Amino acid sequence: MGFAFRALESRNFRLFFISGMVSLMGTWIQNVAIGWLVYRLTDSAFYLGLVGFSGQIPALFLSPIAGVYADRLNRRRVLVITQTVPLILAFLLAYLVFSEQIHIGLLMAIVVVNGIALSFDTPFRHAFIPDMISDRKYLSNAVALNSTLVNTARFLGPTIGGFLIAWAGEGVCFLINGISFIGVIAALLSMRVNHVKHKGPRGTIFQQLREGVLYAYSFRPVRYMILLVITTSVFGLPFQAFLPVFARDVLQGNSQMLGLLTGSIGAGALTGAFYLATRRTVNGLPQLIRATSILFAVGLIAFSFSEIAWLSLLLLYFTGFGMIVQFAATNTMLQTVVSEDKRGRVMSFYSMSFMGFTPLGSLLLGIVAGPLSVPLTIVFAAVLCLGSAILFSRKTNYIRKELGLF
Repeated sequence: MGFAFRALESRNFRLFFISGMVSLMGTWIQNVAIGWLVYRLTDSAFYLGLVGFSGQIPALFLSPIAGVYADRLNRRRVLVITQTVPLILAFLLAYLVFSEQIHIGLLMAIVVVNGIALSFDTPFRHAFIPDMISDRKYLSNAVALNSTLVNTARFLGPTIGGFLIAWAGEGVCFLINGISFIGVIAALLSMRVNHVKHKGPRGTIFQQLREGVLYAYSFRPVRYMILLVITTSVFGLPFQAFLPVFARDVLQGNSQMLGLLTGSIGAGALTGAFYLATRRTVNGLPQLIRATSILFAVGLIAFSFSEIAWLSLLLLYFTGFGMIVQFAATNTMLQTVVSEDKRGRVMSFYSMSFMGFTPLGSLLLGIVAGPLSVPLTIVFAAVLCLGSAILFSRKTNYIRKELGLF
């Protein structure tokens, strides 16, 4: 087995990887279908931002609490629950679309409940990776392969979703997503994992949460990395919620164009994830985070000005590469340097950074896009991301020296 796939020697991680690929592909098929459905129902950029806000805002409040429980509970059992809830919701969405009973209010309610499940799923998923890997020398590769998994689905799912919408409508996309969860639930149940009894402090939830916050804030390399992720999440990641506007109004395309745009982001992200999987150590990751955060911002600015389809696809490829390498490299660094008894809490702050703050950005940019055009709004947001990346670059050498990296 190649060096880049060495973590797949673990049976547990292999089950997780294969089943997760199918499930996440279904999730991305559903995501592109939701975006297209919202725009079809409302013709409103504001509602695109509002639905993005509604689906992710629960993470802002619930992810830190989930992180506390991820340091207490059996992570696999919780993950089975957090996979079952979106399975039910996907089948419900399919029924409502097929029966023509769907409307924006119902859609938003379902998206919120799905967001609540995701708020618990993501911190537990990140914290569960070390539980699956018996040999810790595979940990950084497992984190990178997890990013490869996510972004292979991001690459293939939207492209398939765009064609499925054009061929059979959004309902089929939701049905496929529901079916895709069955495999990952079966894989979780069949894993052989010893429940780790964590020895962290046994105070109240809020005492443990406060301890985690103080730990992350006082450990300055962790603080700097999480602050960069927050800024990128607020002003950078929401551009994905507005891709239906670029697909239909800027590039004069249809749902297939939307799938291609989202797929281009996934292609760049997949390339970045494979690149990270080939790295042998965490040396150089702070410098890599610096470079790719700048690449993401510059690529997004250029994309906002493009009115040519092939150029937009190319720019989104580089934007996706910068985005995933920045986030996955940060994930790897955090998994490597944090204390085991605080892993769940710190990873919940990481999850909250890109899940909880992104909806605030979606809502903000949706409001700003009213008086301004959507492309101009994204340019403004990307410039702020670039400023944040430049500020982070001034801390890179300190982070490297503090962590003893080359």
